Amino acid sequence: MTDSISSFTLARGFRAAATACGLKASGNLDIALIAAEGPCSAAGVFTTNRVKAAPVLYDQALLAERAGDIRAIIVNAGNANACTGPRGMDDARQMAALTAYGLRCQPDQVLVLSTGVIGRLLDMDKVTQGIAAVTSTAAAQHGAPIAARAIMTTDTRPKVASASFEVGGQPVTISGMCKGSGMIHPNMATMLAIVTTDAALAPDLLQAALRAAAGQSFNCISVDGDMSTNDTLLLLASGASGVEIAATEGAAYDRFVAVLTDVCVDLAKQVARDGEGATRLIEIRVSGAADAAQAHTVGDSIARSPLFKCAVHGGDPNWGRVLCAAGYSGAEIDADRLSLSFGAPGDAVVQVVEAGLPIDYAERDAAAQLRQDPVYVNLDLGLGDAAATVWTCDFSKDYVEINAHYTT
Repeated sequence: MTDSISSFTLARGFRAAATACGLKASGNLDIALIAAEGPCSAAGVFTTNRVKAAPVLYDQALLAERAGDIRAIIVNAGNANACTGPRGMDDARQMAALTAYGLRCQPDQVLVLSTGVIGRLLDMDKVTQGIAAVTSTAAAQHGAPIAARAIMTTDTRPKVASASFEVGGQPVTISGMCKGSGMIHPNMATMLAIVTTDAALAPDLLQAALRAAAGQSFNCISVDGDMSTNDTLLLLASGASGVEIAATEGAAYDRFVAVLTDVCVDLAKQVARDGEGATRLIEIRVSGAADAAQAHTVGDSIARSPLFKCAVHGGDPNWGRVLCAAGYSGAEIDADRLSLSFGAPGDAVVQVVEAGLPIDYAERDAAAQLRQDPVYVNLDLGLGDAAATVWTCDFSKDYVEINAHYTT
């Protein structure tokens, strides 16, 4: 697994480019292109927010019709193109058409992503210039690292991950990038994520694999409990490796899903670690659950607790906030069976609660565990054998500063 931006490349069969067209007031990169050498299978998972951005609606409709014939993804940052009405849909279509013109393919072979401020119309003159730049022949050499930077908004760093494995002695690569820092509480994916593979899979198999991976990764993070209007996770398969995975049953498909999940988990944890104003990643493992859904519900509730996240920021082992959040999660738990500890499994774990009651522990040791990065929180429900892991981050005063002036 690699997440180094300097050495980051997409899977075989893909190229990337990026430019700055003026959508970001900073003048930073704000248009990115991921283009395939030929038609690709594609899959997508999108926000469940009932307020959906124009590109989300556009991509959902396109994948329902042309999931086996996608050539490119065009991305703009600095403007979400959300809550923009018919004009916003026209702009999304125009972005696809402009990209298709530059790549000499059809508009309905181009997926569109946007991220940024909600409720503002795109400056299509700037977008047109940007798309012309990234689809030019000269742009083909710009590469994936700057594309990963171009999709950033309040992110402090680009987020990339890739891994390879073999099928029948032939190497297969899965490589992706994502952005996300605030407004992160997805019920599908993070704000924007693009994953590529050089394996060949039919769209239905690709979709099944993506949903499985999202369920263990991007569905398990939260920064602030706010679900975006633009959340999109896309997976494109070029087939350039010559390896075809043709069925959901078998070692090849299982291995593909496992590695895809690893890549997505890596990306998702990077998002949680880079939460707006965050100083520490928090990993919450809920075990002893009746089933995985119960474990996830409890973990998700803890991850969304502002009081708990503030306690972590201050290194305050206020374990009552963890149990409180578990209790209001809606899951059927038994307070008398709860056990809680802080610390990495196998390390100097500090247990603070057993059978629902506090036990003697060194508060200094517990506080030290909450000042680690990552912070590990281990809650056993005492009800069964199922478990789930979710990731979040601490809350700092910088989170308030960033979001108090986001549009101004």
